[in-house]
Order: sequence, then C-alpha cells, then structure tokens
Amino acid sequence: MRALVVNCTLKPSPEPSNTEALAATVISSLQGHGVSVDLVRAVDLDLRPGVETDMGDGDDWPAVHEKLLAAEILVLASPTWLGRPSSVAQRVLERMDAMLGETDDAGRPVAYNRVAGVVVTGNEDGAHHVISEINGALVDIGYTVPGQSWTYWHLGPGPGPDFLDDARGHDWSVSTGKAMASNLVHAARALAASPLPAPPS
Repeated sequence: MRALVVNCTLKPSPEPSNTEALAATVISSLQGHGVSVDLVRAVDLDLRPGVETDMGDGDDWPAVHEKLLAAEILVLASPTWLGRPSSVAQRVLERMDAMLGETDDAGRPVAYNRVAGVVVTGNEDGAHHVISEINGALVDIGYTVPGQSWTYWHLGPGPGPDFLDDARGHDWSVSTGKAMASNLVHAARALAASPLPAPPS
C-alpha cells in the first residue's frame, strides 16, 4: 500500500517546516502499518494556476498527479493562515479538480476507493475550519474521508510559538496522528476488499 503526503507549507526547502514536522509523525505511523510513503513539498514545484492535469511546458503537476494515482492514501498537510488553508493548499486542490473528469477502466472517478486525511499546524486557532475546508474538497473529488482522519497542533488564539519551537501539545497531536494513520490504513484496506462501484448513470 502507498501513501502520498503533500506538504502545503509556504516555506521553500531547505527552510524548516512546522507542518512537515507534524506530518512526519503521521508518516512514521503509516510506515509502521507497512505503508510506503512519498512526500511532496508543493511550494518547491512549479504548479501552474488552473484546473487541468497538464498546464503545459514546465508544469510540475503531472508528476504529482501520477503520485496521486499510485497512492491509496492521501494526506494533505497545511498551515493555518488567516484562519484558512494556505494558498499552496488551495492551488493543490484546484489542480486536483481535474480529477473530477477522470475515470478508471471501470468508469469510476479516479479518486474513488482512495482515502484521505488532513494535517494542520498554526499558532492561532482555526484548525477545525481548515480541516473541514480541505475535507470538503477531497470528498467532492471522490476521496473517502474516514472518521477522525486528521491531526493538528496549535496553542490557541493569538500569535505564539510554532510546532518546532514549543513541545506543549505534541503528545496529543502525535497520539491523534497515530489514530489518523490507523483509520486511514484500515479504511483503505476495506475499500480494497470491497471497492465502491461506478456511480449509477
């Protein structure tokens, strides 16, 4: 089984990413279930604006799209900015919109029988709003989102330290991430054993 984790931080490599640090705990849990994990840092790529799978020469999205189709599990990880998902997360979701028009050999939307979860960081409140916005988009695209397939970290309203700067709350975030990984893996196994059929015409 394969998973793809897309880190939607605004920070390019090699700058440390708080979002990637929390996502790494989920990656470790997924690997503990025997899942092979790919990690993409979207801000490092040239992801052109648009809602097509390929926006022309130099567009890095087609390679990400291939990774999406090779993975049974997707984890979208985003920081919280102004109480919302990052602009990079929005760009990723807009590019994934093209998947609505893509079907497999059985006539199913290509996101069917794949599961997804969300990781959120930020030193201000708004994590549940970010989770709900991303989950809503992923469900529209066709992913199955199991219950409690998310984790987040923040220290409440107002500016403050980042995940990498403060150990408070890490135990809860890591524990929740372990539950998230378990729920994603078991839901993916269930869908593999009993796949969703193509939508009725």
